[in-house]
Amino acid sequence: MKTKPTLELADVKRIAAAAEAEALKNAWAVSIAVVDDGGHLLWLQRLDGAAPISAQIAPAKARTAALGQRESRIYEEMINGGRVSFLSAPGLEGLLEGGVPILKDGHCIGAVGVSGVKSTQDVEVGRAGIAALG
Repeated sequence: MKTKPTLELADVKRIAAAAEAEALKNAWAVSIAVVDDGGHLLWLQRLDGAAPISAQIAPAKARTAALGQRESRIYEEMINGGRVSFLSAPGLEGLLEGGVPILKDGHCIGAVGVSGVKSTQDVEVGRAGIAALG
């Protein structure tokens, strides 16, 4: 039987704090979601001024990145490239850039999804959160 690392609450809090700090540093009003490897929501926070819809989009992006074990941007690029069949993929709703998988020792152990600013900025916030894991 194989073993793999998993996110603990302390990890999730560290990711969220670092992502929040990055967003605040840039004055970006975003929602930040952290999910486990099964796409289950572990953390959601909507910063002051973030659009209400961002609290729906961020977890969807995170779930897509976790289940696909790749950045959600990949799906957006496939769809934009003509593979519109991905729009019918079961369980995947956040097919937009802004979901970043959390990789540890070759395993996807979760993901961060961010929504509220330009998609490249969403990714910047998510990556800053993940970088806090070291």
